[in-house]
Amino acid sequence: MMVGNMVGSEPNAEVGGKVESAMASPDKRAFCTLCPHRCSLAEGQRGICQARIARDGVVIDENYGRITSLALDPIEKKPLARFMPGSSILSIGSYGCNMHCGYCQNASIAQVGPAHVEWRQMEPADIAEMASMFALQGNIGVAFTYNEPLVGFEFVRNCAREVHQRGMKNVLVSNGQINPEPLAELLPLIDAANIDLKGFTPAIYRRLGGDLETTLATIEAMANEPNLHLEVTTLVVPGLNDSPDQMAKEAAWIASLDPQIPLHVTRFFPCYKMLQLEPTPLDTLHALADVARESLDFVYLGNC
Repeated sequence: MMVGNMVGSEPNAEVGGKVESAMASPDKRAFCTLCPHRCSLAEGQRGICQARIARDGVVIDENYGRITSLALDPIEKKPLARFMPGSSILSIGSYGCNMHCGYCQNASIAQVGPAHVEWRQMEPADIAEMASMFALQGNIGVAFTYNEPLVGFEFVRNCAREVHQRGMKNVLVSNGQINPEPLAELLPLIDAANIDLKGFTPAIYRRLGGDLETTLATIEAMANEPNLHLEVTTLVVPGLNDSPDQMAKEAAWIASLDPQIPLHVTRFFPCYKMLQLEPTPLDTLHALADVARESLDFVYLGNC
């Protein structure tokens, strides 16, 4: 089942009452405290994620409840290889992202703002109730995915609470670009996560509009969170992050947290702004997986 291309309209100002992660300065500029970009925004200005906006001196989650994509997916598609295999999960997405990868596979929703995507307004209780309705089809809960879900932190948090109240699971698929304070608030509500580790050098993250140390801190916090199942994905892009030495360092670091954290080594296919590249050679992917297996117990190939 797939429901997409949701139709929406501009919300009223009441959306702003649902968010808290903002600080106002004396000159009425608002500072977003959600992610390491810490955007300083004038009234009506959106952050680089295109999902958060300054209104009345504070930053609000403008994409709160704006659903662009909704599907009942196999859990393995998230990808999660070792969390409730064989089950399904209701997967939802909105719009916006706080990174700008040139190979974004969901650019049509992740790299745009509200004027360039169709959406439908849904409340957390609506999502949780829908998840319950699909339990008879093997659904175990809700996955926050497709765009970068954490740019809509408040909606993810509130929805996750509703899902837990119904005895179901919450799954997060994210780039991990979130500050420690909101992350600590969210972690007890998340049952499983897959974090996209895009490479293992600060230069790669700068090129993609993110911060390596923030993603590493998110992975470490999740690895230390009781009852949270964690997996990691690295999409191997030719010429960007396909160095065996880099993969060896990445795998060794993950293993220092727990050698049983699964790593998905995934094949790149040309998309978005990188249509000129060839797909990742299969020999490269297999070689990097073998390097990772020197440190990690569970390494999976993706998109092969």
